[in-house]
Amino acid sequence: MSERLDALTSWSSDWAGLRVAVLGLGMTGFSVADTLAELGSEVLVLAGAHDEDRERILEVLGVPVVVREPLDAVPDELVAFDPELVVASPGFPPHHPLLRWAAERGLPVWGDVELAWRVRDKTGTPAEWLCITGTNGKTTTTQLTAHMIAASGARVAPCGNIGVPVLDAVRDPAGFDVLVVELSSYQLHSTHSLAPLASVVLNIADDHLDWHGSAEAYRTAKGRVYERTRVACVYNRADDVTRELVEAADVQEGCRAIGFGLDVPGPSDFGVVDGILVDRAFLDDRAHRALELTTLEELRTLGLGAGHLVQDVLAAAALARAAGVEPIDVRRALADFRVDRHRNEPVGARDGVAWVDDSKATNPHAANASLHAYPSVVWIVGGLLKGVDIAPLVARHAERVRGAVVIGRDRAAVVEAFRQHAPAVPVFEVDVEDTEDVMPRAVAEARRIAETGDTVLLAPAAASMDQFDSYGDRGDRFASAVRAQWEASDDDPHDVDRSSDGAGDA
Repeated sequence: MSERLDALTSWSSDWAGLRVAVLGLGMTGFSVADTLAELGSEVLVLAGAHDEDRERILEVLGVPVVVREPLDAVPDELVAFDPELVVASPGFPPHHPLLRWAAERGLPVWGDVELAWRVRDKTGTPAEWLCITGTNGKTTTTQLTAHMIAASGARVAPCGNIGVPVLDAVRDPAGFDVLVVELSSYQLHSTHSLAPLASVVLNIADDHLDWHGSAEAYRTAKGRVYERTRVACVYNRADDVTRELVEAADVQEGCRAIGFGLDVPGPSDFGVVDGILVDRAFLDDRAHRALELTTLEELRTLGLGAGHLVQDVLAAAALARAAGVEPIDVRRALADFRVDRHRNEPVGARDGVAWVDDSKATNPHAANASLHAYPSVVWIVGGLLKGVDIAPLVARHAERVRGAVVIGRDRAAVVEAFRQHAPAVPVFEVDVEDTEDVMPRAVAEARRIAETGDTVLLAPAAASMDQFDSYGDRGDRFASAVRAQWEASDDDPHDVDRSSDGAGDA
């Protein structure tokens, strides 16, 4: 069987009759099932919840769907199907019962990215792939890179973990010159033959340990993005782990290691000299010269001046330059780029207090970058910690936190971290059952604590799915609650009482 799978390296390969079990019926699982059906494979979809619209479409395509709520045991239908291959959606961790079953039988397991790489020639000449991963900054860097590629006149699509399944981009009838692919550690875990033009690990900090099982497994998954890279492995000079991952990777002959950082770059690096972002990698006389890309002052006017965003710009520029984009196009792209929503997004200011939505800070690494940007913070924090210890983050920023408002399922761990490492910081728990009440209560507490010059910062350092549909939903509810508080104050000129409404002093 392995010989047949090894030969499946093109859309025109013989996929007919291949029995494939697809795990998941979300955006990713549906794109996989749809693709395999078009290729002529025999497909069985297994899901833990119904999706009537997608089930209806798959029924028309002749693809059976088995739904078990919850999907925590191997269905008889899967055993009877006797798959030759399993393609798992990112939501299925390696320890899931269905994947353990597959491992016991020696069945190969792919993800949607592996399938997409193998069928990337559907519309003719395959697009070049630029692949981006890291604990923090992936989406911003993906968008920046795609913007730079587009400024050069090439047809480009940002895809992958950013929201558009990579299989949908591969199958777009018009085709693309370049795909800028954001990859999560989940997706990289099940890639085996990916060979991008250029790749980057932006940074590494412990995250998703509940999914991977250990920090080492998480780092190993991230490092897979460098394997078989052809032109440039881009790494973060301020993060030794990213350099070590490049050094350990089995790349193609001629591939170069390209560092980026906020310091002065060496030859073959990107960095900052006297406030100017420069490229010392993609020019002939890199030992003595550098190419100007933009300035820190220009980035500040664009809302890209924070240190972690400057790093994202440098990483994106390195990827774009590896793909042949000229410095003038990099600069032109930056001039009209806007940061994605819920990433340090200002909600507004009132009474000398700024309110900022960084709901996209879904792990301590991202929240750390956000907290560094403000001198005095009322911090709304908490959610699903995903097995990560938040205590070091609390200890690092204890001096700048005026007060903390703790939300989410894993509140106890956050409260304990403050008790041990920041005992002088007032901590308030939002202990409510209804999602509709979480942000109004959190905002009311934050408003009561905040003083002139403070920033109320939603940077949860945790995932959102315990109480919200997504980090976007969490951020939208935060902004709505802030505006509702302001409107209530405008309606009542005597509203000067900022006393506690009973959320609970921890």
